[in-house]
Amino acid sequence: MIAETNRDQAPAEYYDIIVIGGGAAGIAAAVGARRCGARTLLIEQYGCLGGAATLKNVLTYCGFYTAEPQPRQVIHGIGGEVLAELNRLNALEGPIRLRGVIVTFDSEAVKITLDRVCRRSGVDLLLHTTLVHAWRENDRVVGVTVFDRRGFRKFIADAFVDASGECDLAYQSGASVRYGNHGQVNIGTLPMRLGGIERRDKISREEVLEAVKAARAAGVQGLTAETGTLVKLPISSDWVAYLVDEEYDATDIASLTAAEISGRERAWCYLEAIRRIAGCEKAFIASTGPVIGTRESRHINAHYQLKQEDVLNGAKFDDVIALGAWAVEYHARQGAGSIWRSIRDNQTFDIPLRSLQCVDTPNLFAAGRTMDGDQYAGSSVRVMGTAFGTGHAAGVAAANFCRTKSIDPRAVQNELVKQGAQIS
Repeated sequence: MIAETNRDQAPAEYYDIIVIGGGAAGIAAAVGARRCGARTLLIEQYGCLGGAATLKNVLTYCGFYTAEPQPRQVIHGIGGEVLAELNRLNALEGPIRLRGVIVTFDSEAVKITLDRVCRRSGVDLLLHTTLVHAWRENDRVVGVTVFDRRGFRKFIADAFVDASGECDLAYQSGASVRYGNHGQVNIGTLPMRLGGIERRDKISREEVLEAVKAARAAGVQGLTAETGTLVKLPISSDWVAYLVDEEYDATDIASLTAAEISGRERAWCYLEAIRRIAGCEKAFIASTGPVIGTRESRHINAHYQLKQEDVLNGAKFDDVIALGAWAVEYHARQGAGSIWRSIRDNQTFDIPLRSLQCVDTPNLFAAGRTMDGDQYAGSSVRVMGTAFGTGHAAGVAAANFCRTKSIDPRAVQNELVKQGAQIS
């Protein structure tokens, strides 16, 4: 008890850069910053890295490839290293063309791959550690308080990256944030990992549609969506199904709790429907979630909000720091399907550095779905492949800020290219 009391009252520990969130964006940010020479701490509230890829059963990386007739990989650097490691483990398949171009992976291989990438880079990592408070002085974030099983700890840093998904760091520090866009939020999905499916070939959306209609006619409840995606996974030959949509507020724990309980209940309804598809008669749920797949929550308000027309028209920016290749994919409400709007010529659009730096807090950067995009642009840049790119850029930008107390876009671009990223 004395030791734990002393620990709570101990002075704050110092880092150059602190990254909150260990998903695709957070990993890339921490590693990118560390490779710039910055002493970097990565804080993750769960027991493994990977975010949606390991905690939410989102077992498809979107945004790595263009949707051209001959897909091109446009996310390299740290994201590219992760793909290469997964390939060495025979844990990756793709590119695979659905509406967009994806790769599938084994989640256990992602866990060990990300552990290795962090360890090789010298990033300090704390798992099972939850952000509870952040404080600021004038226009800068100064430090954070976290909680683990021995109590509270405090850390201070010169720059911060919010890759939490919910923009928790920015919100706790009093930085400029908003929830959703224009009163709308891209709703979430509880992915299902399915075993026992004997099919080797693709399961079409038309087959899913007919199975859901048949189950509904037979009296099965809870089948709000009639279309969805089933994709086969490497190594296990399990399948992942994206069918169970839920509407909720990801920052309201009561709302989130209700959505996850509802989603697990409805997953069994969809299992009954899926068993009506040829070759799926013995299907079973290997796992759901365990955390629901939130597509949108809070965003920072940045110096520039990426817009839908930027995405669709393949916009170019002088301060580009990553390339977006995933179309607009917006899920407005349960049962309504998704809005899909392709990028011009199925190529890429530029993501500007200005969309990653908070408008009123210059030492705070955001990456992944916390960056600033409007209702439809945000639905493009949120995906994990693109998050590796924006995370990498946020980490390098934070390191640049530590050195100069300002941002030099050209220096950030040069360092990203040096680290193997593609920005043009």
